[in-house]
Amino acid sequence: MLRVGTRNARFQQWESLLGNRAKRQRNREFLVQGVRPITLAAEFGWPFRALLYDAERPLSAWARRMLRDVPALHVAMSRDLLAELGEKDAGPPELVAVVGMPDDDLDRITAGSRFLGVVLDRPASPGNVGSIIRSADAFGADGIIVTGHAADVYDPRTIRASTGSLFARPVVRAPSHREVAAWISAQRARGCPIVLAGTDEHGETDVFDADFTRPVLLLVGNEATGLTSAWRDLCDLTVRIPITGAASSLNAATAATAILYEVARQRILTRKRRADPPGTSP
Repeated sequence: MLRVGTRNARFQQWESLLGNRAKRQRNREFLVQGVRPITLAAEFGWPFRALLYDAERPLSAWARRMLRDVPALHVAMSRDLLAELGEKDAGPPELVAVVGMPDDDLDRITAGSRFLGVVLDRPASPGNVGSIIRSADAFGADGIIVTGHAADVYDPRTIRASTGSLFARPVVRAPSHREVAAWISAQRARGCPIVLAGTDEHGETDVFDADFTRPVLLLVGNEATGLTSAWRDLCDLTVRIPITGAASSLNAATAATAILYEVARQRILTRKRRADPPGTSP
């Protein structure tokens, strides 16, 4: 166990993980705040580097269990210092976790006959990235890929918006469309016919007219500029969400959630039809 009561070098290193993307990447670690995200990170086997806990108050059963069951350096920290590493509006936390990053390997994502994946093309908002990861998890996506110059997957705001879903599904960063295109080609070569469906307010097909029962990789463009021409050229189809009213478009996270729901709806309906084909009811 380690005790930290001053803003020493170790504390400053952890503090830098809050806002310094380069240091997160260089150290291959990031901070996790909140009961649910920390619990899910442990449940899904992410590597914990340290558990920082409040040395000045009795800990809850949950916090004691984390300290007992999760292999990591235990750090007793003063409440004021721990509050600086926690969520600003939530008061001093009981625990903050320092967690290691996995490799950005596209083969962490498994593509099968019911594959559903999401690509985010240069997303600018950590909140949108986290919200889309949350929706992708809720509607059964097998993985999420974040490409190009994008908001950081390991930004505390992303993790907070994902409500811990970041730890439940493979989320992989790729420099550009090229790496993803090569991965898609490899999946197709081994017999998984992935269809690339781009989202666009001027898409060629209404979302409910597209066939999402096939293996699908859903492409979501940048909030301001949409998909790049390189991604558009790779699309097998583009889909739009019909909208009415004065709104000219939907927020990227809202649009992605609506389409992910439609994918899940089609697949659930198909399973029900196969389980109870017409004419079999008494």
